[in-house]
Amino acid sequence: MSSTLTATRSSVTVGEATRTFTLVGTAAPGDARPLILVFHGSGQTGDKHRAFTGGVFDALAARGALVAYLDGYRGNWNDARRESRFPARRADIDDIGFTRAVIATFASDRRIDPSHVYAVGYSNGGQMVIRLAHETPTLLAGATVIAATMPAPENFLASQAPRASMPVMLIHGTKDPIVSYQGGTMNWALRTLFKVGGSSWSATRTARYFAERNGITTEPTTTRLPKRITADPTEAERTIYEAEGAPSVALYTIHRGGHTVPGASSAPALIGRTSHQFNTADIITEFFGL
Repeated sequence: MSSTLTATRSSVTVGEATRTFTLVGTAAPGDARPLILVFHGSGQTGDKHRAFTGGVFDALAARGALVAYLDGYRGNWNDARRESRFPARRADIDDIGFTRAVIATFASDRRIDPSHVYAVGYSNGGQMVIRLAHETPTLLAGATVIAATMPAPENFLASQAPRASMPVMLIHGTKDPIVSYQGGTMNWALRTLFKVGGSSWSATRTARYFAERNGITTEPTTTRLPKRITADPTEAERTIYEAEGAPSVALYTIHRGGHTVPGASSAPALIGRTSHQFNTADIITEFFGL
C-alpha cells in the first residue's frame, strides 16, 4: 500500500472509558468522505488486524475514504452471542456507544458523510457487525461480515431496532477450522479457547436471512469467479440475492479457504488457506459503489 497514506492513533471517550483506534487517511472539514469502520478478530487490536491482513483495507483510504481500525476491549468485542464469556461481554463494554462516538467525531465537521458509513468485521468483529446491523441499522450504509455467521435464534441477544434494509456482503471459507461454513457449534477446544459457545447458522442460511430482511424472496444467482492465480488452490464463488428496489446481499464462498481475509497477504497456515483470487477491498469497493 502507498507510503503516502497517513496513519494516526486517536481516541474517543465513551462514558468514563477512553477507547482507541487507528485512522488511515486524511480529510478536511467539509470533505464528506465515506468512513469504513474495521472490527478485528479475537485476540487482536486494530493495528494487529491491519498487519494480519497486510493492510488490505488501506486501499479504501487510498481511494478516498477514511478507514478506522477500532480496538476492542482486551482483544474482543461485546457481540450479541448469548454464550460469549470473554472480558468485553462480562464487563458489558459499550461497543455500540464506541461506534457512535467514532462516527460522531468525524461527522461533526463533515469530514465524513454520515450517510456513507460502512462496517467491516472479521470473526468476533464480524459478530459485532451483525449486532450493529440489528441494533443500530440506521448508522450504517452497508455491512461486510467475514468468517462469521448468524447466531441461532436461541443464541442471539441483540435488541431489535426498527428494521432498516442495507446491502450486506458475506465472505466465508468452506474449510474454515474455527467458524464452520456449515454452521453448528464449535468443538470443546475452540469453545474453551475463544470463550464462546452456542449454535450458529451456516453461511448460506445467513445470506438468505439478510436477503429476507431486505425483502428479497427470489432465488439467488451463483457465479464461479475466474481464477486469477492458477497455483492458488482456492476458488471463489459469488451468490447474489437481488430484487428491484431492495439492497442486495452477496455471499462470497471461498472453496478450500480458511478463517482468513482474501488478499495479497497470507494468514498463518494454522487457520487455513488465504485466497489470493480476489482482494477484499476491491469487492467492497465494487459492491458498495465506493
